[in-house]
Amino acid sequence: MTDLDSGPRDWATEFDHTHEDYAAAAPEIWDELRQRCPVAHSPAHGGVWLPTRHADVSAVANDTTRFSSEGIIVNRFKPSGLAPMGYAPPITSDPPFHSDARRLLLPAFAPRQIERWEEATRQTCRELIRDLLEEAGPDGVVDAATGYAQHIPVRVIAEMLGLPREDGDRFRTFIHRILEKPGEYTDSIAPEDTLVHYLSEVIRSRRREPPRDDLIGFLLSAEMDGRPLTDEHIFGSIALLLVAGIDTTWSAIGASIWHLAQHPEDRRRLREDPSVLPFAIEEFLRFYAPVTMARIVAEGVDDAAIGDCPVASRDWVLLTFPAANRDPEAFEDADRFVIDRQRNRHLAFGLGIHRCLGSNLARMELTVAVQEWLSAVEEFELSDPTGVRWSTGQVRGPRELPVRILREI
Repeated sequence: MTDLDSGPRDWATEFDHTHEDYAAAAPEIWDELRQRCPVAHSPAHGGVWLPTRHADVSAVANDTTRFSSEGIIVNRFKPSGLAPMGYAPPITSDPPFHSDARRLLLPAFAPRQIERWEEATRQTCRELIRDLLEEAGPDGVVDAATGYAQHIPVRVIAEMLGLPREDGDRFRTFIHRILEKPGEYTDSIAPEDTLVHYLSEVIRSRRREPPRDDLIGFLLSAEMDGRPLTDEHIFGSIALLLVAGIDTTWSAIGASIWHLAQHPEDRRRLREDPSVLPFAIEEFLRFYAPVTMARIVAEGVDDAAIGDCPVASRDWVLLTFPAANRDPEAFEDADRFVIDRQRNRHLAFGLGIHRCLGSNLARMELTVAVQEWLSAVEEFELSDPTGVRWSTGQVRGPRELPVRILREI
């Protein structure tokens, strides 16, 4: 249950990022707050701060002394005593543990390694589009979120980790519970239906098998400081790659198709001038950045502030990277999608020590997904704009995206 009722509210003091009305109107809410109350506070989830200016978000993200990454998903169950590793290293790790945990994973997400997955991603997109078009009814309406966007990163990250792609529905359920409704299902899920049980069984099973050439196999054999990784470290890193590697990317893909469904001029520009695509991808990432991260004011800190607003030790802070990307102080024409924007130092992948280590993978998947969609579908539109449902929580993207195919290529 949300801490706030569903009636009219003052977003400066009563926002709840897990509520559907916030998700549906988030960009407008950020714009309003940036002008009226740039550092908002709500009692939801035990109390949380929400900065909306680029400068404030950047300052918090770069201050690892006062703002800990021990907790990155706001909920009532605030983690404590988990630093410096945290529960999902390296994203929940503080220095100095963070740098070694991150360095361990970086080679797997280097550009040359990601290139290996491009053709498989392209084939996945083509299969999904073919199946989606075959299943379309006489009105040509399909769901581009549930039938396309949401499957692409599931299949790719499952292959990279060495997990069965047929477990995709389970992954989506885990993500919904963890990111969209944090803490809501805590007392109502059988232990065997949890991500903890699933990954614990995977780790136990894989330890009994011959080594495999995949990311889980790599983690099982990896060392830090000359010692094997603990099961807690392995579990947390797999959970991070699974959850962060799926929802963030499918949200970006879905939002990009949502945009293109409403802007035929941008569709034409991409078809007529493919050299614009790299700029368009960065603009999709800026304008529809999916991820809001969280921090906790570090234990014992008594001088933390966001802008001119003092915050207390152990307070939650939401790092609204999407709001920062629309700040007119940081971007020219910030409220306008510019398909060939040249200067675009967006924060879609965060910044500072926790900048997304999977950014190369996400860019590749988004690029291929948009290319293949536009190669197969020439004309399309939103079939019911009111039927588009945006996800709640800290990753925002269309969960339901009904589009009407007007003409295939």
